[in-house]
Amino acid sequence: MPDKRMTEDEVVAELSDGMTIGIGGWGSRRKPMSLVRAILRSGLKDLTIVTYGGPEVGLLAATGKMRKVCYGFVSLDSIPLEPHFRKARQAGSIEFMELDEGAFYLGLMAAAHRVPFYPTRAGLGSDMLTMNPELRTVKSPYDDGEELVAMPAFELDAALLHMNRVDAGGNCQFLGPDLFFDDLFAMAAPKVFVSAEQVIPTEDFAAHGPVHTLRIPRMYVTGVVEAPLGAHFTECPPDYGRDEAFQREYAATARDEEAWATFKHDWLDLPSHDEYRARLASRGGN
Repeated sequence: MPDKRMTEDEVVAELSDGMTIGIGGWGSRRKPMSLVRAILRSGLKDLTIVTYGGPEVGLLAATGKMRKVCYGFVSLDSIPLEPHFRKARQAGSIEFMELDEGAFYLGLMAAAHRVPFYPTRAGLGSDMLTMNPELRTVKSPYDDGEELVAMPAFELDAALLHMNRVDAGGNCQFLGPDLFFDDLFAMAAPKVFVSAEQVIPTEDFAAHGPVHTLRIPRMYVTGVVEAPLGAHFTECPPDYGRDEAFQREYAATARDEEAWATFKHDWLDLPSHDEYRARLASRGGN
């Protein structure tokens, strides 16, 4: 079994301008934040992000890395609408594809199953079709002749995920209450990079959780990064919860350019995830 361990910066070196990148997690839950911060300090630009969005969307928008975002929502959970995303959306500084959660899921499913689209009733008679004029409808080939929305597959170039545990070969384990749709992101993208709280020996998975927590096998994974607190400030249960104080501090910077400049300098311009963790520890964080 090949050793797929990498650093965050080595992951970013595998990405390029203009890519479409899927980001796993859900809102402000188990987001691959150490990988996102590595993108922020890189020269990457013009990215299209496909996600059930959280702070990664706001950060990529605020730093000018993102050209377009495709989403089912963009939320910080305890803060209903991601404020830097709101600011970019209202200013018209990003392009967008705004879907309901079910249609977004079918776009992932179609990509994972290697079909061009999935038919659905989601969006019929709603503003989803008005907001996304590129979406098309199809007629059922059966006797019912029903008109359905043809939700296209997301054409991902890469996906970024965060897990509780991985082994060096890329087998992934989640230990929280929900995998979300990270398995579909893994199946949908030709390159998949996974950060994790710990890299453990394969034989130790059973000591950490039952077999149903092993839903992403190594065949889908290109590289793994050991990143303790790699999802901070989002939650990664049972390892840690969301850092609500840090999240509120981040959210407040959308209203204050000086506060944003300070936050960016203190937390986003750091040269590595290790430096981020050290600064977090020095202020008594997770």
